[in-house]
Order: sequence, then C-alpha cells, then structure tokens
Amino acid sequence: MNDQKSDRSRLSRRPLLSGALFGAALAGFGQSSTIFAAARPSLHAERPCQPLNVLVATNEPWGTYHVKPLLGEAKRRGWQITQLVPDRSQIEPDDPVSTATPGTAPPADLLVITGAGDWPADCAALFPKVPLAASALAYLLPQEAARARELRNRPQAITARSPAEARAFASYLGTRREVRVVGSPSTDDLPSRTPEPNLVLVLTSVTYSDSTGSASQGTELLLACAERLQAVGKRVLVGLHPRENHTLWDRYEISDMPSLQASGRAEAAIGIPGTVFPLIAAVGTPLVGCIDPALTVPEHLLRVCPVTVDDADQAVPSIECAQPVDAQTLADVVGPIGGSAARLFDAWTESVPCDPA
Repeated sequence: MNDQKSDRSRLSRRPLLSGALFGAALAGFGQSSTIFAAARPSLHAERPCQPLNVLVATNEPWGTYHVKPLLGEAKRRGWQITQLVPDRSQIEPDDPVSTATPGTAPPADLLVITGAGDWPADCAALFPKVPLAASALAYLLPQEAARARELRNRPQAITARSPAEARAFASYLGTRREVRVVGSPSTDDLPSRTPEPNLVLVLTSVTYSDSTGSASQGTELLLACAERLQAVGKRVLVGLHPRENHTLWDRYEISDMPSLQASGRAEAAIGIPGTVFPLIAAVGTPLVGCIDPALTVPEHLLRVCPVTVDDADQAVPSIECAQPVDAQTLADVVGPIGGSAARLFDAWTESVPCDPA
C-alpha cells in the first residue's frame, strides 16, 4: 500500500496544516485527563483482513450526508457500508448510501455509532454481539448525552476528526478513554481557493426540526444579514444545509454544489456555525459566525469564525474585515488533512477480529 506516500503528497499541497504544527497542537493537551491519540501509522498492512461489512447509526437517522464522504474509501477497500434507518420513507431513490432497517440489515463485522442519541443507542442494543466503534462525524456539544452511559464502555475504538473535537466527544460520551484523532474525510479532497469578486457564501442551518433531527436558531438573523449584503452589491450565494427548506432562500442564488466546494469561490462566508465550518476554514475562506442569542455553539466551532454578528447591521463590516483562520487553530479544530478516510477505516479495521484472507 502507498497510503503514507499519498498522505505526504497531499499534505505538501495543503500548507495550512503542517504535521509539525498538528503535533504541537496535540502536545498542548498532554495534561488532559482524557488521552488524545495523534494520527498514527496503522496496523492495517499487518492485518490481512477480508473486506468488512459495516453498519452505521447516526443521531440523524435518515441523514445520509455524513456517510457519503466515506463511500470512496469503502469502494477502494471493497467494503460494504450500510446506514441503519428506521424505515426508507425519507430516503431518496438515487441516494448513493446503502440503507437498511435493523431487521433487514446484512450480517455485520462492525457497528459504528456517530453519537449517543436515541437511534444509535437503540441500534447498539439491537446488535449486542457486533463489535462497536464510536466515531464523531458531525459536531456535538461537549455535554454528556443522556444515553452515553449505555455506550461508552463498549466501543473498541473511539475516533474524532480533530483534537478539539476529541475533547468535545469525550465529554459527550462521558469518558476518559483514548480518542483517536483521524482527520475529516471531507478534507481529503479540498477545493482550490479561487475567490470571485464580491461573492459571499451564506451557510444555512436547519430552520424547522423534523423526524431526522433538530433545528438551529438564527435563520431570521441570517436572512437579514443576506439582505444587507445584497443591498451593498455583494453577490449572495446560498449553501443549503441538506435538510434546510430551500423556499426560505429562493430570492437568492442557491449553490448547485455542496457548500464545501462552493466555499473556494467565495471571498468570505457567513452563516450559522455547524459541521461544515472547520472544513471551509481549511480551504482558507474567511468565516463570519451568525449567532442568535438562543443558539448554543461549541467553543471549537466559534474559534474558526473569530468574527461573529448578532445584529444584521454588523454583517457588511464583518465580511469586509474577516480573515482566514490561523494555522495553529486549524491544527486543533480541523485536524490532520490528507488520508483521513484511510485513517478512519484503519481505526475501524483494528476494532474487528480479523480472519486472514
């Protein structure tokens, strides 16, 4: 395998995060009561396993968008990734993510939970003999989840995308066990940064909660900010959250590509802080956080949008002065860039007893 060579070449094209700086960021947390393990060479080459069949259960039962970035690595390894859903009523026919209910799921080598909400906890209880891994693929508040006690001692591996997320995930699970930092698979293929004059990317959250997940406060404020920006001649491009109601934003241009890819075109971005924020920071696009007083935002997400607004009149001057995030913050909040999907799959591989090929 040429994973290490590939990782080095990808890192060299992304100077935002050097390996030395990432190591320094980790070293700063050496006194923590929770162990944070840096990205490390895997044992995969020494463990000739058959391709794995992996089930995934997320806090957003029908939200397949957190699993999609894993499909390329799964195909490369010949793995089958299946997301567990309560039923298929909210799955689009052309969704590339394979889904199944617990009753129709294929035999599994591993169950991965991405949180400790009701759905992942229920799925873990339904598959008590399947090896379990816990992997943070979206942001979570650093507060112990109501059902964390049921889950925290069972995982063979716990992973997070960055040191900052590892700290938050450990608090969320109520554990002092090692949390292995693997990076974000979404940063394995970052867009190039070619900003277009006066283009501002507006990043929505979810205005109305549904059976898949909750909503975030702040849409009214963000709409007002977009209006102010358009009034001074900015071109507003909207990056919709996959569950957002697009009709709220129909007066603006809606991006036909995912927000991460669109961010490379923008001079700056403004929005309700969410999972995509650290990824866009890694592209080098300046971020402005739109913070409603009723919104609770994890500290590490606020660190990638050092400029925040709570009044629409602040939107224009904030966009004008916004700057890219410094490299040390990126190292802590984004984690290692390049080869992240491979590191995540290696951690999962090491969670499963192997039968030699």
